[in-house]
Amino acid sequence: MDTLDHPYRFDGLGRTATTGLADHVRDLIEQVLLTSPGERVMRPDFGAGLLALVFEPAGAAMAATAQLLAASGLQRHLSHLIAVESVECDAIDATLLVRVSYRLLADGSLQRAEIAVPGAGGGIGGPP
Repeated sequence: MDTLDHPYRFDGLGRTATTGLADHVRDLIEQVLLTSPGERVMRPDFGAGLLALVFEPAGAAMAATAQLLAASGLQRHLSHLIAVESVECDAIDATLLVRVSYRLLADGSLQRAEIAVPGAGGGIGGPP
């Protein structure tokens, strides 16, 4: 099953680009993690809000907060497509790295997504 690719683009033939289910779900995971609640019209509860952590100091507390936000956001918005196996968050320099392991419910295959949240964890009190 092919769906529209995200972000929207044209393929080599000048047509709207499409993608398979596994890539589509990975795109949806990125959308959930990087969308802030209140950002979408008609869906004010959509998103995990990880970009709100941009000004938080890096450390174990910020990583634990990011892990909780990511896991709950994915469960709330994508539980009809995936079963989340694990979510790991690490603050590396001025980037929050989120690694998600999940199973596609359509075929049971184990997938992994790695999303980098730019600028997170580099706020006041964090590493320079």
